[in-house]
Amino acid sequence: MEPKEVAERYVKFQNEISKVIAGKEKEIELIFVGLIANGHILLEGMPGLAKTTMAKTIAQLINCSFGRIQGTPDLQPRDILGFEFYDPNGKLILWKGPIFNNIVLIDELNRAPPKTQTSLLESMEERQVTFSSGTIPLPKPFIVLATQNPLRIEGTNPIPLVQADRFLFKVNVTYPTKEEEIEMLKLKDKEQQKLEKVFEKEEIIELSQLAKSIKINEEIMQYIVEIVSRTRQHQHLLMGASPRASIAFMLGAKARALLKGREEVEIDDVRFIAHAVLEHRIAVRPGAGIGASSIVDELLAQVKI
Repeated sequence: MEPKEVAERYVKFQNEISKVIAGKEKEIELIFVGLIANGHILLEGMPGLAKTTMAKTIAQLINCSFGRIQGTPDLQPRDILGFEFYDPNGKLILWKGPIFNNIVLIDELNRAPPKTQTSLLESMEERQVTFSSGTIPLPKPFIVLATQNPLRIEGTNPIPLVQADRFLFKVNVTYPTKEEEIEMLKLKDKEQQKLEKVFEKEEIIELSQLAKSIKINEEIMQYIVEIVSRTRQHQHLLMGASPRASIAFMLGAKARALLKGREEVEIDDVRFIAHAVLEHRIAVRPGAGIGASSIVDELLAQVKI
């Protein structure tokens, strides 16, 4: 598949998903970029903002299996990964957990116990699950979309920065504009239109390979590294971004360039994903009077190419 065809197909994908979801174009594009870049995504937003609908519809449009897990204080690793047991005849049976799907949505991951979070994140990174009888690879393509409530309410275990770093992007899912909310009501008021598949799962794997071949020049690499390195010296940050952020920038920018039908990364690709790459990888000093989003805006304004 050529980059130009990828861009044309993605426009069709956008048209199809707009039959179900009003607005959310940037959030959806970031999720799709993450899928092509072979990364996982942390979705941060209040309940009721169509995160589950978004994930299920994306899975449907690319002909992929979908699994959903609800984060609860008593959620155990076996509930996500699966477990082995012996049947009455003494035969070893493996029950595969919901992680064995192409697209896995974990609602309110920050409600799950830290041990369960760690177990999940290790399997996400290794893309396999180990049982006593052996190791089983997770399906391809494979992406985890984990949601977390931005408010630190009782009964939650915020994902530590070190663990959050394993997510390629953090996407902020915001409240809709008034216009988007009106459009949402119109969509709900009429019979749901039938959706047409736009990609096959094998094509998503092909796109992941194709994204790796997208060119990125040294000047843009220097731009990426300059932005990331400045987070380590910023007066309002306790901790800056690790080199994983630079890698995430490069992988994400390549995937985004492909979606736009180009064979080479442009500066706009880097800027488009900057907040998603950096916000969950930096720690703002208490009492700094400034948020992570504003610091990223400041860095983008300071660093020139």
